Amino acid sequence: MSGGALGFDLIVVGGGSGGLAAAFRAAQHGARVALLEPGEFGGTCVNLGCVPKKAMWLAADLVGRIGMAHGLGLPVAPVAVDWPTLVASRQGYIANIHASYRRRLDEAGVVTLPVRGRLAGGGVVECADGARLRAPHILLATGGRPQRPDIPGAGLGLDSDDFFAFTAAPARVAVIGGGYIGVELASLLQSLGSQVEMFVRGARLLSGFDDEVTARLQANLHQDGIALHFGYRLAALEKAGEGVRLREQGGDAGNPFDAVIFATGRAAHTAGLGLEEAGVAIGKDGHVVVDAFQDTSAEGVHAVGDVTGRLALTPVAIAEARRLMDRLFGGQPGARVDHDNVATVVFSHPPLGKVGLTEAEARARFGADVTVHCTTFRPMLHALADVQRHSMFKLVCTGPDERVVGLHLVGEAADEILQGFAVAVKMGATLADLHDTMAIHPTSAEEIVLLR
Repeated sequence: MSGGALGFDLIVVGGGSGGLAAAFRAAQHGARVALLEPGEFGGTCVNLGCVPKKAMWLAADLVGRIGMAHGLGLPVAPVAVDWPTLVASRQGYIANIHASYRRRLDEAGVVTLPVRGRLAGGGVVECADGARLRAPHILLATGGRPQRPDIPGAGLGLDSDDFFAFTAAPARVAVIGGGYIGVELASLLQSLGSQVEMFVRGARLLSGFDDEVTARLQANLHQDGIALHFGYRLAALEKAGEGVRLREQGGDAGNPFDAVIFATGRAAHTAGLGLEEAGVAIGKDGHVVVDAFQDTSAEGVHAVGDVTGRLALTPVAIAEARRLMDRLFGGQPGARVDHDNVATVVFSHPPLGKVGLTEAEARARFGADVTVHCTTFRPMLHALADVQRHSMFKLVCTGPDERVVGLHLVGEAADEILQGFAVAVKMGATLADLHDTMAIHPTSAEEIVLLR
């Protein structure tokens, strides 16, 4: 103890995926760790993101497969989703994760405090209950939060967190935004019984993904009955009886919706952390500025995950945290994360994934020295059931050896297929390497090694 503050080797502020990974890894290296988290362990991913989202996605996927059963000669009656049972199953799964975290933290000897923390400078963290902790290393892993546009009536809308409080599918839903979260929520709700319309400021969905593959996804969503409105400028939300209407800039208000969900981005969760007083630099976008080794501008203060605004993906936060702990306490001075060629998936129906460069990015970097190989097809199940949902697989290559610098998939099982091929891309695979790999037939995945 020093100056009335309890002493540790590491104080972690935030018990989400990144914070937990740091606490576990540091404890493995013998560090004395304190973890501050006022809410449930697991952060956005476990409680209001990846995990409950995937549970709902799996349910929606089953609904779709049951709907295809008649096309294969299986006389299955149409299903209505029992939302209370689905939600109870989902939350039970999450409760088991919480229990596992608590057990593992106890076994690792990590001191957990259910309070918020604030940087007080000089390696000190002030807790909301008045306690003071001191450590040579402090990790900020507070994640992000949904943000809403600054428009009249914004309070009439919901955000992505609110989606997980649904106990039934609203009849008509407007989703505002065309990024990851907007696409995933729109696809889920449409499959689970809602009629969904998407309102997007830009000219397409999913900026940052390959244009051609995204266009294929848009066609699939339209085939599923989702209405897409591009170039839409939302001016306000208005109460309309029991519903909510959207008013466009310079336009009229449309018909009311039962729910309006904002999927308009996320902001770093930095309020009340005392960053400016502690000398932690903040970027123009409000995220904590870090270098390649996750160090902030303040001595001994580090940050990982969504709060840094780098790549808002749970595996990235976990990897950043583990490499940082290996560097600080594990005798690995060069440990850091390589943020190139990180694979990611949008859990739409069907899922869309990518690793590496889009075609546009590759041409901007390599000029004319780019080749593209692409195929569009119907997966066997969809063809048998006569469902008009298509897959598209696309390779982006460069150089005389056609090294694969980008792989883009939309379609059945794209999420599972991508993981293995991401290893190949990370290792510098060429088109010839793929051709030398024997296809597994009949599968969707074989289309990648058969591309010409």
